[in-house]
Amino acid sequence: MCLCGEKIREKMVGPSRPQIVLFGSSIVQMSFGHGGWGAILSEVYARKADIILRGYYGWNSTRALEVVDQVFPKDAEVQPSLVVVYFGGNDSMAPHPSGLGPHVPLPQYVDNMKNIALHLQSLSDSTRIIFLSCPPVDEAKVRQNQSPYLSQVIRTNELCKTYSDACVELCQELGLQVVDLFSTLQKADDWETVCFTDGIHLSAQGSKLVAAEILRVVKEAEWTPSLHWKSMPTEFSEDSPYDLVSADGKNTVNSSEWTYFWEEQWD
Repeated sequence: MCLCGEKIREKMVGPSRPQIVLFGSSIVQMSFGHGGWGAILSEVYARKADIILRGYYGWNSTRALEVVDQVFPKDAEVQPSLVVVYFGGNDSMAPHPSGLGPHVPLPQYVDNMKNIALHLQSLSDSTRIIFLSCPPVDEAKVRQNQSPYLSQVIRTNELCKTYSDACVELCQELGLQVVDLFSTLQKADDWETVCFTDGIHLSAQGSKLVAAEILRVVKEAEWTPSLHWKSMPTEFSEDSPYDLVSADGKNTVNSSEWTYFWEEQWD
C-alpha cells in the first residue's frame, strides 16, 4: 500500500518549526484581526515558530473540554511547544433562565480548566502552557451593544473578576504560567475606552497589552529550551551573496534578524 500521500502531507511545508498553539474562544479566534495579539506573536516569531490558531467564537470551557483530545491528539507525530489557553469570558456570563447558553458554574469552570491543563501536560514533557484569565469588560458598552437577535447578555466585572481569580489560583496550584488579563488590561489609562472594540473583544491597544504580557511570561519562564523569541534559532539565517548589497558595494548585509519594520519593538 502506497503511503506517499501521507508522507507528502507530513512534509507539506518545511522545514519543521516549533508550534505555538492559541486555543480559546472569540478573543483567540479574533486575535489576527484589529491588530490582534495573535498577529503580533506571528510577527515576533516569524522564521522561528509557527503560530497556530484554534479559536472558537462563543465557546466555553465545557465545550472546549469535549474536543480537547481532538484538537490536541495524544498520538500526534509532533506536539506543540507552547499552548496559550483562554476560556472564561463566556463561562462567566450570568446564567440564562432556560438553562441554555454558555454560562458555566464556577466550580465546573475550574474543573474544566484543570482537565484541559492535565490533557495538555500529558502531550509531551516539553509542551509548555500559559493560561489567560478572564478579562474585564466595558459594562456600559456591553449593554449598549445588545443584539436584537440574542437574549440579554449579562456580563459584569464582578463576575469576570471571580472567574479570573479562580483561573489564576488554579494555575498557581498546578504550577502553570498565567497572564492575569483582568489586571493587565486595567493598567491602561481609560482602559474601558481604549482596550475594546465592542466592550468585550480586544482593540489593537488591548491586544498590545496581552502580547506584551505573554512575551514577558515566556521570557521569564525557566523553560529548557527557552521559547523566548530571541533565544530561538532563525530559519535560513546564514549569510548569502544574494542578500542586499552594503553601501560600500563590497559585501552583502544579512537581513534575517531585522525588526525595524515592526510597529513596536518587542522584548
